[in-house]
Amino acid sequence: MELALTNDAGAEAGRLEVSEQVFGADYKPSLIHQVVTAYLAGGRSGTKAQKSRSQVAGGGSKPWRQKGTGRARAGTSRSPIWRGGGLTFAGQPRDYAQKVNRKMYQGALRSILSELARQGRLVVMSELKLTAPKTKELIALLKGLEINDALLVSERDDENLFLAARNLPGIDAISAAELDPVSMIAFDKVVVTEAAIKQIEERLS
Repeated sequence: MELALTNDAGAEAGRLEVSEQVFGADYKPSLIHQVVTAYLAGGRSGTKAQKSRSQVAGGGSKPWRQKGTGRARAGTSRSPIWRGGGLTFAGQPRDYAQKVNRKMYQGALRSILSELARQGRLVVMSELKLTAPKTKELIALLKGLEINDALLVSERDDENLFLAARNLPGIDAISAAELDPVSMIAFDKVVVTEAAIKQIEERLS
């Protein structure tokens, strides 16, 4: 299959032959949902930690005798109903990671890329290069493309592009090696360089 190459003015400047397997895959929303959920879960720290009644310091002796005081019986001053006591259901550190094998992960990426291409949200350019890390220069480029909400994907870490994009709301820049499902579905358009397309094909073929 072929994808249209776009120039800086937003007009078609040729065609690019791409893999049908990567950019013509079926749309699988359930697979995408599972992979995106697992990806987001893997980013959770899971470091919540609270103390139960057995972990709170003190409370080793019985506060008062069992009978004869007129007060309710108490075995420890670190009971959850006491001030300074432990929590009834104390939170503990946990791992939120969900298992997703490589075949599923790559399948979700192919499905997302294919759907972006079908919807016309995948913009392929011969190159995406700035002469300096200037936000003004990137704004001019995006204005020519008529884009204000996009993920910019280059073939390698481009410091000029990253520095220029980080001040713009709705714009982010990453390399092809860092491409992930959450980033691709978070923006209206995905702008990819021709060289990055080749890297993505090699990764997902």
